[in-house]
Amino acid sequence: MAIVVVGGSTRNIGKTSVVAGIIRALPEMRWTAFKITQFGHGVCSANGEPCDCETAEHTIAVSEERDALSGTDSARYLEAGAVKSFWVRTRQGQLAEAMPRIRKELAATENAIVESNSILRFLRPDVYLSVLDPATADFKDSAKLFLDRADGVLLPEGELGRPTWKGVSLRLLEGTPVFAMMPPIYVGPEVVAFVRGRLAAVAADV
Repeated sequence: MAIVVVGGSTRNIGKTSVVAGIIRALPEMRWTAFKITQFGHGVCSANGEPCDCETAEHTIAVSEERDALSGTDSARYLEAGAVKSFWVRTRQGQLAEAMPRIRKELAATENAIVESNSILRFLRPDVYLSVLDPATADFKDSAKLFLDRADGVLLPEGELGRPTWKGVSLRLLEGTPVFAMMPPIYVGPEVVAFVRGRLAAVAADV
């Protein structure tokens, strides 16, 4: 089984579009996709707005998306061709509580793609892509923590420029392949070839 993780520096910068693009470009992988959202105090980490992610009874919730036209991020995965799609919601810092369910679903899948930074605390993926926006000052702590583990970086127009980030060392990106996102095409041929090549190399080593 192959695992691809797509994380990023902040919200609303194209992470879900990258996940959907990879699913669409590599249908032979028969992906199971996971969207991981962490919430706290009624505010969603996905978009920073008040939301209904939080459940009163539980600190975690895992739901399978079955409607590809519902408009949710997990529905976009299905629309792109994922075999299954799950939305995982946990309180901030409590993703560990959801890992038994996530591992159960992983054990039943052919290949998985996960939208999250924090999942890297618990899984070592075959490919980790980090989506960054140098024009946005916000930079998640989880993205900083794992930036040096990125196998590839995706940037608007493929240009790093002079980022507005504070407390982020660009040395962590030295030698890391950089790919351009050109909306509405977030995953170009170079990214597809890179992911396919990495997965093939990992499979050859097994």
